[in-house]
Amino acid sequence: MRPLFNQPTLINLTAILRNRFSNSNHLCTSISASPNLPINQIAHIICSVLEECSSLSCLKKAHAKIFAFGLQHDSRVLSKFAILYVSFNRIDAAGVIFEDIPNPCCYLWNVMIRGFATDGRFVSSLELYSKMLVKGLKPDKFAFPFALKSCAGLSDLQRGKVIHQHLVCCGCSNDIFVDAALVDMYAKCGDIEAARLVFDKITVRDLVSWTSMISGYAHNGYNSETLGFFDLMRSSGVKPNRVSILSVLLACGNLVALRKGEWFHNYVIQTGFQSDILVATAIMDMYAKCGSLDLACSLFDETAGKDLVCWSAMIASYGIHGHGRKAIDLFDQMVKAGVRPNHVTFTCVLSACSHSGLLEEGKRYFQMMIEEFLLAPKLSNYACMVDLLGRAGQLSEAQELIESMPMEPDASLWGSLLGACRIHNNLDLAEKIADRLFLLDPVHAGYHVLLSNIYAAKSRWKEVEEVREMMARRGANKTQGFSLIEYDNQVHKFGVGDRSHPQWEKIYAKLEELAAPMKRLGYVPLTDFVLHDIEDEAKEAALSYHSERLAIAFGLINTSPGTTLRITKNLRICGDCHNAIKLISKIVNRVILVRDMHRFHHFEDGACSCGDYW
Repeated sequence: MRPLFNQPTLINLTAILRNRFSNSNHLCTSISASPNLPINQIAHIICSVLEECSSLSCLKKAHAKIFAFGLQHDSRVLSKFAILYVSFNRIDAAGVIFEDIPNPCCYLWNVMIRGFATDGRFVSSLELYSKMLVKGLKPDKFAFPFALKSCAGLSDLQRGKVIHQHLVCCGCSNDIFVDAALVDMYAKCGDIEAARLVFDKITVRDLVSWTSMISGYAHNGYNSETLGFFDLMRSSGVKPNRVSILSVLLACGNLVALRKGEWFHNYVIQTGFQSDILVATAIMDMYAKCGSLDLACSLFDETAGKDLVCWSAMIASYGIHGHGRKAIDLFDQMVKAGVRPNHVTFTCVLSACSHSGLLEEGKRYFQMMIEEFLLAPKLSNYACMVDLLGRAGQLSEAQELIESMPMEPDASLWGSLLGACRIHNNLDLAEKIADRLFLLDPVHAGYHVLLSNIYAAKSRWKEVEEVREMMARRGANKTQGFSLIEYDNQVHKFGVGDRSHPQWEKIYAKLEELAAPMKRLGYVPLTDFVLHDIEDEAKEAALSYHSERLAIAFGLINTSPGTTLRITKNLRICGDCHNAIKLISKIVNRVILVRDMHRFHHFEDGACSCGDYW
């Protein structure tokens, strides 16, 4: 009598294959030993066994075997393989399989949208989202977060708003993950007000939503709001993570809020984040931006496991403080340590050369990037070289470099050269460059102001007025200058001629008090920095109340003698204020640190660390 079961049962065969899946040949031989199994049972077995797949090579071998059973068009089997390929970060292979599936289920659509978004293939992710809608499928709470992530990655605010409408219509507006993705999308697309509106409507706020909001504030320049929101998060009982700590350290650096930064440094030590190399680098960068370069150097020396970001940040810190040769020495030390530089590192070292006037050294490192490290220069690298050549007065060579670039120069490169024309009073070249600039970026106010500066320096008031009228027609609004100073754990902000501060009368009186000793030391106002065709006396008055001077006067009034003053300005410091602050530092016997949009100026005893080269 024959045995009742002379073939392996479905359950037994599945178990056998699970145990032997490491050798994919068993997939074929074991199933072949059961020739009477229906094709749908074979498909079921394969899908079950694939759960045990733990390596990409095993998956590929198994994929090849399905052709032996005629399952290359089976939607269930193909879907399983597509999902596994995504899990092994082989999104292209998954995409090919996905295209062969006639009617993918919603789950598979979601997996593919997520896979492309996670891989940084944001355009492909959104294309799949659109195809899903065309197919008549309704997106759900699993699709929306990754579609929004793709919009954030592309900074596509309009597309993000459309998807926001979709998710409201689909009833997903109260999902915690969707809401957090919405906050992140609006913040990364620059619409911080919309991000805050979404955040305020979230009933249950988790760490992700808080972090998205804090990071959004920090990266959109809302530095004070970043610090305030961090405190609000902690008071709500949410424990900060690495991203939120990085955000507040960035904000402290931008505000030159040293005391706040010291508090956060202490908080990092207490919470155990000091061993995180990114956090350690952010602390170092914060101190450098607050003017405490020595402390930043000490932290750098103490940091173990320095990565490329850490080395590059320290090189950049030396650069903005005007220590070009130290930046070069550190770069050489990094290379000797076996750390290979990238485009960002070379941008840092070339910028350091530019700030310190190291023309020949800058040229040498630019060639080193190309010839020794085989890195094709990017726009940022060319921009540094143009700036370096321009500051050194090599305007023709800078222009030739721009015109010989293998890619189209953007407005920032021509803008850098226009700035060099301002430094060296080259009106003829400035006018030619301005014509190109206004074609590339007709609404950038800074380029119009630069050209106005050049005309004003030569008393060409008619042309100054023409440029102003051009700005008005184009809607190019000039960025208002302001300066910040930290005092008593608060950051105080001043604009030009500002009288809104509670101590404004004392501030103005202090500046008037300084005027006489400044003149005795030889101060003569550089009235060509005033872009108005007015009398010299009125020009001098206009110069006296620039924002950085108001901030300095505030600091002198409120801090004890000998205290270092730390000021940050959102624009480039003007030549007249630069001269004035040198004299003020001598009169009051103080160190005054001013960080403008390009670099640090260390004023002490009547001199500046930049050597009047900025």
